Amino acid sequence: MSATLLAVVLSLVSAVAYAAAAVAQERLAARSGGGTLRLLATGAWWGTVLLNAGAALLHVAALKYGPLTLVQPLGALTLVAAVPLGARIAGRRVTVGEWRGTALTLLGLAALLVTASGPEPDDTLSLPQALAVAGLTTALIGVLARRGSRPGLRHATASGLASGVASALTQTVTVAATDRSGSLLTAQVVVVAVLVAMFAAGGLLLSQTAYQGGLGAPLAMVTLANPVAAAVIGLSLLGERLQGGVAGFVLAGAGAVLAARGVVLLTRGTVAQSTVVVAAGQASPQATIQGLVDVPTQSPLQAPPAIEERGPGQSPVAFAP
Repeated sequence: MSATLLAVVLSLVSAVAYAAAAVAQERLAARSGGGTLRLLATGAWWGTVLLNAGAALLHVAALKYGPLTLVQPLGALTLVAAVPLGARIAGRRVTVGEWRGTALTLLGLAALLVTASGPEPDDTLSLPQALAVAGLTTALIGVLARRGSRPGLRHATASGLASGVASALTQTVTVAATDRSGSLLTAQVVVVAVLVAMFAAGGLLLSQTAYQGGLGAPLAMVTLANPVAAAVIGLSLLGERLQGGVAGFVLAGAGAVLAARGVVLLTRGTVAQSTVVVAAGQASPQATIQGLVDVPTQSPLQAPPAIEERGPGQSPVAFAP
């Protein structure tokens, strides 16, 4: 099996695992009636945490075998997988809009798959490069999430940037740590691993803040900003290239537009189903997915799915492992 195919398979299984964990967490959150402590005492909830952890490990493995320009966009498959899973649990049919969003997302990702296919990654960010990327990203996040700004698209963009950079740094850690020609715990590996943890945690906190003002547009922004940030690093610093020359760039651009449109449609479908459930006061185990916070196009250490539970007259409470 080629490295590219292995990366695609690992990304697909990871996305399905993240989606399954999101649906299961939503079900458990509805049963608990919004009690966080009650969730922590539930063995099934910890099972979803393990499922998220397994999905994260699969994503890390995919980063070892595939370029960032390939692996990161495939994280949008979490939304695609969550649609039929959520519909089945809710006892409803997938809507026309959701089918359209699924089709566009898959077509766009297929185009990106053709152009972004490449050899197994062997380049890593040097320590100065990693620190420079971390510094620039921190500055951008500071501008986007400055004090006094209202939660929403700016915080969502900052979350996507943080998570995309965390994944890029994770690839450096993975490739460097598995390089048998050198020591396992080098200064590069240790420092970059710390940066991964910082950006992963920051991305999670920023996403939770972004969704306070509504789910739809911020969710789409997080999903789209993440692979863009990772791709910029891959193309500019890691020597990744799109296949096919000018035609390849055109095809990749078209694929990105199609996938983005598909993500927006899928996000609207998720929010629409959430609105129906909230309006009817039907917080049941069969309720639809009310939020997928930071799908796994973000960093592998950050659990992408999070569930937003809202009952009549209640403020939203986010559940995340």
